[in-house]
Amino acid sequence: MNSSLERSWKAHKLIERLGQKLNRQVVGSLVACVHCGMCTESCHYVLANPDDPTFAPAYKGDQLRKIFKRHYDWTGSVFPWWVKAATVDSEKDLEDLKDIAFGKCTNCRRCTFNCPMGVDLAAFNRVTRGLLTYVGVMPDGVSVVSKDQWEIGNQMGVLKEDYLDTLEWMQEELQSELDDPTMTIPIDKPDCEVIYTINPREAKYDPRSIADAAKIFNVVGEKWTMPSEGWDMTNFGLFSGDDELGGAVARRVYDKVQELRAKRLVMSECGHGYRSTRCEGPNWAKYDVPFTMESSVVTMLDYVTSGRLKVDKTRNSIPVTYHDSCNFARSCGMTEEPRELLRLVCTDFREMYPNRADNYCCTGGGGAMSMSEYTPRRLKSAKVKADQLAATGAKIVVTSCHNCVDGLNDLIRHYKLDMKVTQLVNLVATAMIMPEKVKPVAVPANGATVLSATNGDEAFALAKSEKPHLLTLDLAMPGKSASEVFEELRRDPALAGLKICIITGRPELRKTIYDRAVQPPEGYLDKPLTEQSLLTNVKKVLEVAHHQS
Repeated sequence: MNSSLERSWKAHKLIERLGQKLNRQVVGSLVACVHCGMCTESCHYVLANPDDPTFAPAYKGDQLRKIFKRHYDWTGSVFPWWVKAATVDSEKDLEDLKDIAFGKCTNCRRCTFNCPMGVDLAAFNRVTRGLLTYVGVMPDGVSVVSKDQWEIGNQMGVLKEDYLDTLEWMQEELQSELDDPTMTIPIDKPDCEVIYTINPREAKYDPRSIADAAKIFNVVGEKWTMPSEGWDMTNFGLFSGDDELGGAVARRVYDKVQELRAKRLVMSECGHGYRSTRCEGPNWAKYDVPFTMESSVVTMLDYVTSGRLKVDKTRNSIPVTYHDSCNFARSCGMTEEPRELLRLVCTDFREMYPNRADNYCCTGGGGAMSMSEYTPRRLKSAKVKADQLAATGAKIVVTSCHNCVDGLNDLIRHYKLDMKVTQLVNLVATAMIMPEKVKPVAVPANGATVLSATNGDEAFALAKSEKPHLLTLDLAMPGKSASEVFEELRRDPALAGLKICIITGRPELRKTIYDRAVQPPEGYLDKPLTEQSLLTNVKKVLEVAHHQS
């Protein structure tokens, strides 16, 4: 063994850094392992490589444990041979450690769930990664992605102008597809109920998932927006073990939600993004988050079960199965919500076994998709997952994670499975029943043309495009509150001459109109209405307008 004088600078800094990262969770796991072997058969790497003991979770954990024993535990100082204490000295030692920490583990935590002693092997494998990253020893892909997230603000290096162009493109596609100018993707709109953040993969490779989410938000009449900055809710700090990066990325998202004064942060389908933003990010960033954070899976389920979104499950009749993302299921406990939603929007859902927190990794987790040097090893271990998928007989595998989308697509191609991968947002958008648009109708008896809108956004768009003489506004309309629509109409210079008549069956809502710092409505009617009372009021408003002109 080399002396400390012969130890490389990087090895010295790694040992020093380990002392700074030790906490109760890590130390408890480092000393609690009894090498019982219960974790061994839980690992997909072991199952695919049964003759190689270096894939065993306990062996991988020992690579950090021996350094801890040698430098930070008294037993390693007194009886190093007994507790198998050792150290790292050379660049080769660090490279060997990198191969174990990054190349033989996806941090899926399945071993942790199968440990009778509660040893969190994945937690200190992440610590090992963080130590290596700290001294600059990491796969090239990890280095590039981390650099992009530090400097550009997202892990795929998507420039702001490209991101905004993509959102504009998807908005135009939606408006064209549905022949509906009210289908919008608002940017940096303040005081919304929902701010929607995404995985950069969507902006770069899968923009239709953004369009499908936008379609859903628009149809339910949600008051929502997407941010121009801080829109990447993924966080490579989780994979690299870099808590400083993790905190900086999470803080960007939280700060933007605060700046726009949104009530809820809704995250698109990404297991590690959900875990790192909702569960880990506040600790990394030392941030007391004052708003609600939720997965879009929960948001969509609420829309359907509350009746805000009507669906027809027969539109998704191809057999589907569901892959539980490791971070969703094992690390965040989200297992039932996606299944409940699947049963509402699909006719043939088939479980794969094992499932939920016992499910096998897609083999693309832990940042593995960025580490091309380990691709052969990753795809070999994917045989376990391929057999799981094939046994279901399904033609579609659904997952709520973009890392899993890529990992599953890789193994499906490699093992030539007759399946395709999709996400819940795509199935919900397919099953969604679009509300019928009411076309303008003539009313011959009174010589007028009536234009109808089903929600506030439609009403505003029609007012802008058609410039009617009079607009009647029902305070009980779906979606955005009518009082907000009223104020927006009043504050738009292009609609300065528009006459508005408020209709309501709830007199207590009158304050929401008349307490606003804008010109009050020209007419006001309580329900129940008769045709005659409505026509009388309309004529009165228009006649008053005529006399004043």
